[in-house]
Amino acid sequence: MDNNELIVEKNWFSKNWIWLLFGILSVILILIAVLNSNSKNGLSDTVTAFKENTLYEKAINHANKTPEVIETMGKISPVDKLAILEGSSSYTNNNNSVNLSIRINGDIKNGKLEIQADRNGLQWNYKKIIIRIKNPNKEIIVINKQ
Repeated sequence: MDNNELIVEKNWFSKNWIWLLFGILSVILILIAVLNSNSKNGLSDTVTAFKENTLYEKAINHANKTPEVIETMGKISPVDKLAILEGSSSYTNNNNSVNLSIRINGDIKNGKLEIQADRNGLQWNYKKIIIRIKNPNKEIIVINKQ
């Protein structure tokens, strides 16, 4: 018997494909669970908020025109898409009313932007725009029409 036979080892993927598949499926399931936990209607509200960029862009414009916001937070940067996914949103009244809470970044401090608005045609009418800041805890009311 010849002891010089070559032993061919399997590559990493062929040895571990089942673990890789399990890991990818786990990440997908966790992502779906997180997105569904953001609001009552789950993923559909998150996707709607993701598409409604004028809703939070105009709210940030209102906030950036408020002296107290500029003094406390600095100029607020445009919202990145990850902030929408991390935040919470709830649409009602056939997607014509919204409660939205997203993180925002200012030049000086960061905080949360909370919006309550109703849609009239293509325009959003803001009922409330509030910015919440930690350290020290502070609430800046930009618009409050209730």
